[in-house]
Amino acid sequence: MAQRYNILIVDDERSLVHLLQTELSSSERFEVDVALDGAEAINKLQSCIYDVVLLDVRMPRVGGIEVLKFLQEQSPQTQVIMLTNYADVKTAIETIKLGAYDFIAKPYDFDELIATIERALERRRLFIDNELMKNQLYGKRKDFTIIGKSNAIVELVDRARKVAETDSIVLIQGASGTGKELVANLIHKASPRADRPFVAMNCASIPDSLLESELFGYERGAFTNAYNTKQGLVEVAHGGTLFLDEVGDISPAIQPKLLRFLESGEFRRVGGTNTLKVNVRIISATNKDLQQEAKDGTFREDLLYRLNVVTLYVPLLKERKEDIPLLVEHFLNKHVRTKPQKRMSPESMDILVQHDWPGNIRELEHVVEGAIILSAKEVIEPEDLTFNSNLQRAVNPRRQKTNGLTKRKFEPMSEGEIMSLEDLEKQHIEKALVQNEWSRVKTAQDLGITPKTLYLKIKRYGIETP
Repeated sequence: MAQRYNILIVDDERSLVHLLQTELSSSERFEVDVALDGAEAINKLQSCIYDVVLLDVRMPRVGGIEVLKFLQEQSPQTQVIMLTNYADVKTAIETIKLGAYDFIAKPYDFDELIATIERALERRRLFIDNELMKNQLYGKRKDFTIIGKSNAIVELVDRARKVAETDSIVLIQGASGTGKELVANLIHKASPRADRPFVAMNCASIPDSLLESELFGYERGAFTNAYNTKQGLVEVAHGGTLFLDEVGDISPAIQPKLLRFLESGEFRRVGGTNTLKVNVRIISATNKDLQQEAKDGTFREDLLYRLNVVTLYVPLLKERKEDIPLLVEHFLNKHVRTKPQKRMSPESMDILVQHDWPGNIRELEHVVEGAIILSAKEVIEPEDLTFNSNLQRAVNPRRQKTNGLTKRKFEPMSEGEIMSLEDLEKQHIEKALVQNEWSRVKTAQDLGITPKTLYLKIKRYGIETP
């Protein structure tokens, strides 16, 4: 069953509240809570995250406008629909300026109310997507396709889909560059939470001093320059999935707080005293041996046991070499923007299949992308392939006749021969310009780029032209 949306009804008219709660609860999409005045609403909002709040404008003690202002400061992602009498329509319009999504006049039409709630939920999704992109939590738009037909990948995908049907915590283990985030995204997309946020955080890229506030948020005034309350990623991911990449790099100081959150779903913002609770599925990933880390005392053993309820192992690329041709074709389609489409020669493909790939799929993609840049022809030849020198020595293919067959022999390049991709690209552009008698239009066509792009590269590399 799909993850339910949390709705809070705030109104001092008991009969209306009861009717609304009954009608909304009849749908499997909504989990409904109620508050009979503004003060009770604020108390509930301090301990629970709601997707939508149906809020009466006029109430005794604490009115709807005060509750709306509190929500805007504490939980700006929560969408507010004002409930108002016709006489208060002007006031309701003013609440739109204060941040409310919309208003419904009493007596309301239930179908209209449902339609407004659905639009509010869509606005909340767009709001979260915007926040994720602003904070580069998604980074650039990623391709989450899992490519492969090897037994190891087929088995991994099958297990991931089975796990997706549950809410169990999952630990994904594998070396860097194997595609652990792809597996996490697959689990999310195949789960009942698929229409809720998928929030990824790389624990290794955030300093220890900021990790807690990124994860759990902070209150206004918690520290210098904390001018406004900030929601943490656990709140952004409410109802969805939080992916903790490189979880083995979380410092010992943060580990107990993460353990408490995993066990209860409860947390406190930095500088806050109120305990909040969210509904989030946790998927984590690591390239470390957490069993050994626990033995060495750098990783809490009880946290390890909580994280690896279900463990999935992502194989190394060298353990699934039959998938390399498929991956190469995928990366060619992804990075080549020219027609006709570039392709690998049989000899180049043979080199790629035989390589050990210590950097796994990430290294393969970079090698293919570099070859696309360096190759002047439609077919990518062995001399266009450049491997990362700090992972694997770059090689020069040499032909050697043996029993009438052509074999490849690889010899290490000397230190002076190793060049960066930028230097290689500059050299390649200069060579293409010379061959085309410095015609930028013809050179751009041969390189598969626009004349404007070629001009920018000439300027960037400081290439002197006649």
